[in-house]
Amino acid sequence: MLRTPYARSGGRGQVRIIGGSHRRRILRFPQAEGLRPTTDRVRETLFNWLGQDLTGLACLDAFAGSGALGFEAASRGARRVVLLEAARAACEALLANAAQLGLTVVEIHCAEALGWMRPSREKFDIIFLDPPFEAGLMPLALEAAGACLGPGGRVYVEQAAPVAPGPPWGILRRGDAGRSHFALLEKMPC
Repeated sequence: MLRTPYARSGGRGQVRIIGGSHRRRILRFPQAEGLRPTTDRVRETLFNWLGQDLTGLACLDAFAGSGALGFEAASRGARRVVLLEAARAACEALLANAAQLGLTVVEIHCAEALGWMRPSREKFDIIFLDPPFEAGLMPLALEAAGACLGPGGRVYVEQAAPVAPGPPWGILRRGDAGRSHFALLEKMPC
């Protein structure tokens, strides 16, 4: 097995893309506190909910970490994927993975997600929110994501507690796997 600063024995520090044009490609990432990639099983469920083909959609992967959700969206044809990551080592790994995969639709910002989303005027069709479980950022992240969500857009959330957002969010689908509780949300009319 090739050893890099990101590869660990037993597959730790790496995750594979499970669908689309880059299926089976490996993403390497540093081990860091709070960095917990969305599992293959959960990603498979999510992309079954979203549809396998994301052609033409703009996606935002806030709190990108390993980039598993954003790179998965790019592999499935998203026209634009923005990844936000504050941790320098994780951001460097995202940049290296994007270059290795040759995904020109991926745009990486080494920035804190809430600070990037709050003033942004950009609109996205799908926003992935998976902040570190212990950080307690989901309420603030949902609020910031609401301002970046385009008409008819959806937000994926993953957290340690069962998902029960209040207005203006409605739950389209929900599930759980191990310690992760996840849901696909839509913004309801006021």
